[in-house]
Amino acid sequence: MEKKNRLTKREYFDKVYRHGKSSANHQFVLYYKAQPRQASFRFGVSVSKKLGNAVVRNRIRRVLKEIIRLNADRLPGGYDLILIARKPVPQMSYHEIEKSVFHVLKRASLLRPRVEAKPVD
Repeated sequence: MEKKNRLTKREYFDKVYRHGKSSANHQFVLYYKAQPRQASFRFGVSVSKKLGNAVVRNRIRRVLKEIIRLNADRLPGGYDLILIARKPVPQMSYHEIEKSVFHVLKRASLLRPRVEAKPVD
């Protein structure tokens, strides 16, 4: 994930939690806040110690960041996003996690349709 798309500082997380909106499903909670002065989105992940040891938590973080990186063109610019993983996530496969992330983004109206490449004649 590119550096410009990372939500890094604690103060940024706190602003999104305090002043942002949220959307959820059984696997994830998404907090988001509009940042009109930003050209691109910024993304952060939170995985509680309740979900497992460091190996499990880091795997979840890597999978979520990869899903967002591969689908960055489908996310709108000008938003700070935080995904919080819930209990069932450690037992889920990559494709189940991807489907659930897309679902929670759709619920928040933050997922653009996939752009299909047109064949060149």
